[in-house]
Amino acid sequence: MDYRKLGTTGVEVSSQCLGAMMFGTFGNPDHDDCSRIINRALDAGINFIDTADVYSRGESERVVGQAVKSRRDEVLLATKCFYPMGEDRNMRGGSRRWIVRAVEDSLRRLGTDHIDLYQVHKPDWDTDLEETPGALTDLVRQGKVLYLGSSSFPADWIVEAQWAASRSGSGRFVCEQPQYSVFARSVEQSVLPACQRHRMAVISWSPLAGGWLTGKYRRGEQPSAGSRFDPGGRFVQGSVSHADGLASPARFDALDALREIAGQAGLSLTELALAFAGSHPAITSTIIGPRTMQHLEDALSAADVPRSCRRAAARGAGTAAGSAGPRGQGRSAHSGGNGRRGVQGRSALVRQPPRRRARVGQGRPGGGSSACGGRSGGRRLG
Repeated sequence: MDYRKLGTTGVEVSSQCLGAMMFGTFGNPDHDDCSRIINRALDAGINFIDTADVYSRGESERVVGQAVKSRRDEVLLATKCFYPMGEDRNMRGGSRRWIVRAVEDSLRRLGTDHIDLYQVHKPDWDTDLEETPGALTDLVRQGKVLYLGSSSFPADWIVEAQWAASRSGSGRFVCEQPQYSVFARSVEQSVLPACQRHRMAVISWSPLAGGWLTGKYRRGEQPSAGSRFDPGGRFVQGSVSHADGLASPARFDALDALREIAGQAGLSLTELALAFAGSHPAITSTIIGPRTMQHLEDALSAADVPRSCRRAAARGAGTAAGSAGPRGQGRSAHSGGNGRRGVQGRSALVRQPPRRRARVGQGRPGGGSSACGGRSGGRRLG
C-alpha cells in the first residue's frame, strides 16, 4: 500500500480509501460481515474510510463507527452531508442550520468526538458559497471537524470556494471527491487541473464504473442478481433506460480492448482499472467500495501491482478506451466542467498536463512479453 499527503495538511493517507456506501441495508445488511471487511482493509494498510450520512440513512456511519471503535486512532474518518435525511424540508443542503445539526448526528452515529474530514456531498446552488464554509469553519474551531472537503464540485465552484475562503478567512476545502474512471474522464479537462493548481487532494470515486470495469457485465447476458444493474435491483428501478444506455456496443467494444491490455500486462481487468484511476498525478486516493470480502480482496490486489506496471498499464488503458470506447462517458452535472449547464469548461487559471503515449505490451528491456515483467494472470510470480 502506498501513502500520499492529503493536500497540504501534512496528513498521510493510503492510496486506496475504503468507501462505505455498500455497508448497510443499501448493500450488505450483515453488520458483522461489514465489520470483518473494514478490519481486513485496515490490516491491509488502508487508513482512510469514507462514508456519508445518506448511505443507508445513517446505517453506514453506525456500521463504520462500531467497526473502528477500538482502532479509531488508526483511521482518518471522512463523512459527508447534503442529501435529504428526513421529511423536513430543511434537513438537507448546505445551509448553516442543517450543517450544524448534520455534523452532530454523524458524530453520534460514528461514536466519535471528531470527524477527520467533513465534506459537502454536492454543490448547493441555492445557498451562498460563503455560507457553507463559514458554518464548517465554526465546527473546525469547536474541534468537531479537523479538515473540510467538497464532492462532485465543478471546476468553477472549486476555484470560487478557494477565493471565498481567502476573502472571508474561513477554512478552505483541502480536497475534492470527483467521479473518475476509464469511462468517466471529463474531470481531466478542468476539475483535476483546478485541484492541482490549488494544491487540493483528490479522492476519486467509482473507479470501477459501477462494476463495469470488473468485467462482470457481458455482451448479450443479463446482469446477475444483486449486481448494480440487475433490472430488479435497487440501483436500476425507475431508471432502466439509463442502464440500457450504458450497455451500448461501444462500451462493450471498449471492455474488449481493455481486457486485451490487461492480458498483455498480466493483470486482471479490476487491477487495470484501479491502476488507471490512481495513476493521474492529481489523484491522492482511490475509493474502493466493496460489498463483499471478495470484492475487497480483488481491489486490494491492485495495491500489490508494481508502480512501473501500474503506470504502463494505465497509459495503455487510457489509449484503448479513448480509441474504442464511447465518447463523453461520465459527463454529467456532478463529474466535471460546469455542472449547471452541462458544458465542459476550461479554466483560464489551470493547465491540463500533457498525455503520454501508451507503451503497454512492449515489456521491459530484457523481460518477457508482459509489461509488468513479474506478474502473470493478475498475480505476482514467486
